[in-house]
Amino acid sequence: MALTNAYLAQTKNLGAILKAIRGAQAPDKFTIRFLVQLEFKSTNDRNIIAVLKGLNFLDDAGTPKQRYFDYLDETQHEEVMGQAIQEAYADLFKVNNKANEMSQADVKAKLRTLTQGSKGDAVLKKMAMTFVALCKEATFAPATAGKKTGEDKTGDKDKDKDKDKEKKGDEHHEDNRRAMNLSYVINIELPPTRDQAVYDAIFRSLREHIL
Repeated sequence: MALTNAYLAQTKNLGAILKAIRGAQAPDKFTIRFLVQLEFKSTNDRNIIAVLKGLNFLDDAGTPKQRYFDYLDETQHEEVMGQAIQEAYADLFKVNNKANEMSQADVKAKLRTLTQGSKGDAVLKKMAMTFVALCKEATFAPATAGKKTGEDKTGDKDKDKDKDKEKKGDEHHEDNRRAMNLSYVINIELPPTRDQAVYDAIFRSLREHIL
């Protein structure tokens, strides 16, 4: 399941903790002692370590990973956080690719479904609260910005094929019209007579009016 179970007991200090992390040198291991050194001594703030592990900032031992170091860059920290959230809560973004814009109540409802009822209401509330608070510290790239989906591209190809067929059909009809030659056959029943003058008169009339 691509859905972190980590959550904060409260989120009021989240922004300040993340800012302090960016302003400090990365530790060899991110521990409670390091958190206290950052001036966050409340037991309610300690869950940030589990949250950072869920976001792939720290490994299981608490050692900073590359994403942690990338986050220290003030010019890109919001983008780094956005990517981390999308990965840590991938199942939620599969349900709604704009999950970061959902309300806390909606997030909680979706999490209840995704966790298949294995989490109590109080835990689901804190998970949703943590997700929403994290999203406020991040920016998210549009899912399809500047790109066409495979379906769109396929649709465009089908449209192009239809246009080509239509064009070829028009050219075919045009060629047929240009190549068309008309001919006609006239059958004349001559009257039985031995008078040559009658035949001469008939053929003379044909030559003058038809041929």
